[in-house]
Amino acid sequence: MIYWNSIGDFLAMGGYGFYVWGSFGVTALVMAIEPILVARQRKNTIARLKRQLRADARAENRSPAA
Repeated sequence: MIYWNSIGDFLAMGGYGFYVWGSFGVTALVMAIEPILVARQRKNTIARLKRQLRADARAENRSPAA
C-alpha cells in the first residue's frame, strides 16, 4: 500500500503527478463534453430527417398521378 506524508506528496505522485493528474483531467473533460456533442448531433440529425421528409412529401405531391 502507498502512503504519502503530505497532500503535496500525494499530488506529486512520486514525480508522476503531472502525467497522472493531466490524464485524469483530459479524461474528465472528454467525459463531460461527449454527452453534449451527442445530444447536439442527435438534434441536428432529427432536424435534417424532418426536412428530408417534408421535401419528399412535396416532391410526391408535385409528381403527376399516373
